[in-house]
Amino acid sequence: MISALNRLVDLVEDRLGEEPDVPALAATLGTTEYHLRRMFSSLAGMPLSEYVRRRRMTVAAADVVRGGDDLLGIAVRYGYGSTEAFGRAFRSVHGAAPREVRRDGGPLRTQPQLRFRLTVEGSTPMDTRFTDRPAFRLIGHATRVPLIHQGVNPHIQEHIASLPQDTHARLKSLGDTDPAGLLQVCDDVAQDSAEGTELTYLHGVAVSGGTPAPDDLDAIEVPAGTWAVFRSSGPYPETLQSTWAATASEWFPSNPWRLRPGPSIVSVLERADDFTTATTELWLPVEPA
Repeated sequence: MISALNRLVDLVEDRLGEEPDVPALAATLGTTEYHLRRMFSSLAGMPLSEYVRRRRMTVAAADVVRGGDDLLGIAVRYGYGSTEAFGRAFRSVHGAAPREVRRDGGPLRTQPQLRFRLTVEGSTPMDTRFTDRPAFRLIGHATRVPLIHQGVNPHIQEHIASLPQDTHARLKSLGDTDPAGLLQVCDDVAQDSAEGTELTYLHGVAVSGGTPAPDDLDAIEVPAGTWAVFRSSGPYPETLQSTWAATASEWFPSNPWRLRPGPSIVSVLERADDFTTATTELWLPVEPA
């Protein structure tokens, strides 16, 4: 996986004026575009599209400062059809227009070329198991929320707090298969997993594939497949979020598995009354790499 991500960085660098052909690269590397983009975003801390834009504007800034070419020629060289579109992208990265930078020599914000390396320093022990599951359904109350990588997501908190008090007991009574208990489900996550992008969050339970969903509940159909299950205990939600991050930074790069499309599921096995600590299982849909 580390080698694949570095090949992706090289592809971006070789064709800064074009959109990188991620599906073709993924096919040659024996992986999927979905997994490649998700791993890039998790490890780089930004979506691939954002990295491409920053690198383009970093290299384009040198052409702007040198002053040898007109701005339209530079814009076309880096894949923009007009100086206006180029100017918007340039300002979003550098905080100043190309003409201002050409005149004043700055300000410039440089995006260095990324290199991915696997280290074992500070590695997080991963309590992992695998389970093959037939098709099942997730039923409960769903809403759209923005993705937040660290800390409590207030939009999810607000959604759960808005549910009637007897909802939780009702949902528990409906669950009839693994993952057991009340579940925190994230679905429809963008491939790049950019902070602030919207996803579907469902507060609910898992039921067997043939179990009908009550009319007042939302349902997510989950196809049959393999799941990697990561168990963690400690301060909540920090420990869970650290485990989630470690799956991208440590576990996937060193194991012959990759993410496949599907929801991610958190099952809370035990928790303190005030929810400051918890034991959780993080279920991620995987397939052999």
